[in-house]
Amino acid sequence: MTFFQHFISKIDLCLVFSVLVLIFVGFITIYSATYGSYYKNSLKYISIQLIAFIIGFVCFLFFVNFDYQYYKNSYKIIYIISLIILLSVLLFGSIKRGTKGWFNFSFFYFQPIEITKIMFILSFASFIDIKSTEIKKMSFFISVAGMIFGHLLFIMMQPDFSSTLFYLPVSLIFLFIIGVEFFYILCIVIFGILSILVMFFKIFLDMYFKTFDIRTFCVDIIDFCKTGRNAFYMIFTILFSIFLIWLFLYKSKFRFPIIYIVILCSTVFFGCIASLHIENSLRNYQKKRLITFLNPEIDPKGFGYNIIQSKIAIGSGKLFGKGLKKGTQTQLGFLPEQHTDFIFSVICEEGGWIMSQSTLILYFLMIWRSFVIAKTARDRYGSLVALGLATMFTFYVIINVGMVMGIVPVIGVPLPFVSYGGSSIISSLCAVGILCSINGKSVYINKSKIRIPY
Repeated sequence: MTFFQHFISKIDLCLVFSVLVLIFVGFITIYSATYGSYYKNSLKYISIQLIAFIIGFVCFLFFVNFDYQYYKNSYKIIYIISLIILLSVLLFGSIKRGTKGWFNFSFFYFQPIEITKIMFILSFASFIDIKSTEIKKMSFFISVAGMIFGHLLFIMMQPDFSSTLFYLPVSLIFLFIIGVEFFYILCIVIFGILSILVMFFKIFLDMYFKTFDIRTFCVDIIDFCKTGRNAFYMIFTILFSIFLIWLFLYKSKFRFPIIYIVILCSTVFFGCIASLHIENSLRNYQKKRLITFLNPEIDPKGFGYNIIQSKIAIGSGKLFGKGLKKGTQTQLGFLPEQHTDFIFSVICEEGGWIMSQSTLILYFLMIWRSFVIAKTARDRYGSLVALGLATMFTFYVIINVGMVMGIVPVIGVPLPFVSYGGSSIISSLCAVGILCSINGKSVYINKSKIRIPY
């Protein structure tokens, strides 16, 4: 088989076609979004996006022809390199939008975290594949937590809260697939909820329950926990309460292992600690921006402005849209970040319901083919990597589309292949290249060891 025939045999035509069409839609939309009087320089943005696409396409060709099995054998090296990259950007990176997460190469900025996310998927998938026989050992979960928190620690030091959210769905899908007990998956969910919910509780009360009687009591408790000693006392009280509940159930003959209580207490403890760390890392406007999506009208000229303008743009597009370069919200600069985070609003306003649904269908095809590749992969490692990448794309699309529609908080997640951004398009094309390298007829899937959600 010649090199060209081997290359063609690896390509999933439906996947690559949908990606290329999405990139084309992105070019057209970026051109229109930066054409109006607010930006005045469409050529600049299109040129940078084109250069990024060319670089990303070269990376795509490389990864298609690179044997993905090498990633499995070198997962420790890949993970260590990803940590070095995250540390390097903290030491030598530039600050952009309040985040020290960019390398400044004079003529363009590059956000390395987009690449380290893929490196995490490659290394984490290899680890749980190799250690799949040890999923009931405590050492397995300690190692899993160490790998996840290794990335989260450096990312929160930037700080880049939106990027940390990626690790929750990817970690959950990996652990579910490998056959981890539901209790441990539930603990991860509890940790994620605690690390976010506790931090926003006071702001939520301030903004929505100003006349609520219990508000003062709740706020006083949170303020009491602000100091380290008081926070320790409060967490100790919660953990001791959990132990008393377990003791009561144990005496009532509702028996379950004490290790579950230890893990649950540890989850609560570290979830509260993580919440305090996240609160110190985020600025006040970032916290309020995450809250106002519930009711943007409460601050229409401040933190709710983005969502309100986005909804106006989406609704004004109607069925067929206003036409290219004719969107009022877009061309007059009312829509914020219209070429990056809110680019789907531009598609809705200028292309209407027809164009927006066509774009979502393309994403459906891309994600569907990613799951098909996971199902037909030659081994379990390939299935895990493909599912991780499919989960990553699914997370980005759902969060971005939900963000511009006002049904999820505004956290600054790009729309893959469409949003302006060299880092995003390069890393996304690298991911597609890896998916194509995994593509092939199934010769091994151990159904007893892996669960494919297809």
